[in-house]
Amino acid sequence: MSLLSRVTQSTLWRTVVAVLWSFIGLRKNSEFEKDVLRITPLHILVVGVVAAFIFVIALIVLVNVVVAK
Repeated sequence: MSLLSRVTQSTLWRTVVAVLWSFIGLRKNSEFEKDVLRITPLHILVVGVVAAFIFVIALIVLVNVVVAK
């Protein structure tokens, strides 16, 4: 695995973790400072939109399962 792919993978994973923590509103200040240095706003925007879409779909499925019973 090349260094570039490991950095990209690490940045993507770090972005996903940062966005998921922001959904529940918990984040250490030290971790936030690390994220500011490594994550770009475009990554946050893309991962945030995808995560919100998945969240809405999961809620729709949950409601349909509960109402169907």
